[in-house]
Amino acid sequence: MKQLSLGNKPELNDYCHYFRGYSLRELKLLQEARTELNLISKKFVLYQLVNYKLGAISLELKEFEKAIKFFQQAESSYIDKQKDYKISSIYANLGTCYLHLNKFKQAELYLFKSIDLQEKEKDSLTIINSYLNIANLYYLQYKDQQAIPYFEKAYFLSKKVNDFNKKRDAALNMAVVEENRGDFKKALIYRKELGQWKDSLNNQNKIWAVADFEKKFAVAQKQKQIKVLEVENKLKNAQRNGLFFAAVGLLLILTAGVYLYAQKVKNGKTILRQKNKLDELNATKDQLFSIVSHDLRSSVNALKTSNTKLSSTLETKNYDELNHLIIQNSTIANGAYTLLDNLLHWAMLQTKQLYFQKESIHLYSIVQQIEHNYKPLLLDKAITFENSVSKNSFIFADLDSLKIVLRNLLDNAIKFSNENSKISFYTQETSADFCELVIQDNGIGMSESTIQELLADNALLAKKNNSEIIGTGLGLQLCKQMIKKNGGTLAIESELHTGTKMILTFPKTKNNG
Repeated sequence: MKQLSLGNKPELNDYCHYFRGYSLRELKLLQEARTELNLISKKFVLYQLVNYKLGAISLELKEFEKAIKFFQQAESSYIDKQKDYKISSIYANLGTCYLHLNKFKQAELYLFKSIDLQEKEKDSLTIINSYLNIANLYYLQYKDQQAIPYFEKAYFLSKKVNDFNKKRDAALNMAVVEENRGDFKKALIYRKELGQWKDSLNNQNKIWAVADFEKKFAVAQKQKQIKVLEVENKLKNAQRNGLFFAAVGLLLILTAGVYLYAQKVKNGKTILRQKNKLDELNATKDQLFSIVSHDLRSSVNALKTSNTKLSSTLETKNYDELNHLIIQNSTIANGAYTLLDNLLHWAMLQTKQLYFQKESIHLYSIVQQIEHNYKPLLLDKAITFENSVSKNSFIFADLDSLKIVLRNLLDNAIKFSNENSKISFYTQETSADFCELVIQDNGIGMSESTIQELLADNALLAKKNNSEIIGTGLGLQLCKQMIKKNGGTLAIESELHTGTKMILTFPKTKNNG
């Protein structure tokens, strides 16, 4: 905006409008992005990209006629070996526009032109899109026999990519195909696979869809069984007699009685287990609230006392003491904030409201980010931070929960380390399938009994003595649960006055060597 306000360099202004238009489109501000791109002069060196971007925006706004004009202009000005977009993309987009306008011949022409090029380029994601578009093209014309092979191609190719949306769309289309065929068993399999790619909290409707198909499948099975029984009954009708019916009736009554009694016993055991589990959860909740409220009260009381001293110090203008009190207030506030943050994440985890999306993560970069966030605390205690994580380490985990785990463990390491000490993050190669990350400090350490308590399930600590400084243990419990949700493990090695090693293992990304 500063450069545009000067307005004395047309070429630079074109670049500014282009970058603003590109950024606004990424933010889904499509009308604003279009306005910026339209301000670019036709002498702009990258003007062939402008037509392509305007076409893409029109397509997203469902202005298909406009989109076709822009894509045709981009096609006419296309330069071979263009790095920013491919001619196959233009063909695919033109085919999509004509498909939405129900101009099936033009759509078919461009979609097949794009798929020929995409198969040579071996771009699996764009090939899947084209397969699905071609399948829908035929499906809209009731040409099911031509559509189904392309739905199947898209489905099998989706198994080779990591894009969950593509997997979901391919599975959904196959489910619809099987529904239309009347094969509810296969449709149910695809529906269940579809459910794997959707988040259970944000997509409750899939539960009903799966239940509906399970019901249809069960009804179909029952109908088959009834038909078989009807045939058998007709064949055996002449041979049946009153004694047979009496015996069968007695057997059914006895079986029903045994079944009902077994169900009653089973339900009673289930209720008892649920009651015991609920009692445990309530006890944990009561203990947690007691401990957290005590720590929060202590923090608030300390902050109150410190603020009183701060007011007195302001009157005396003792700046050294004033600086000390401000640092102390900041430390207390940070501790209280960390406690509340952990409490919030713990509550969300317990109520299954925490969203987990696993992906390939470069471990070295994440540790660098965590170090940057905690730089002030490290400098305050003059602690040396060493990041020796292998730059070739990629793990398959949820990014947000991984950051919560590493922040908590680094925060503990800083808290329990002495001034002028050292904290190290490094990896160890112990398995082909798992990456082992070690967080090591040479702080106050802990006893074996404390380690066992911390590693126990749902253990919350509240003791503080001269040899060890222990908080609620909530942060570590949160870490354990999040590590477990990511398919990892946690181990602790420590000795009093020597230091501590927190050893985490996470699954490696499959294609990581």
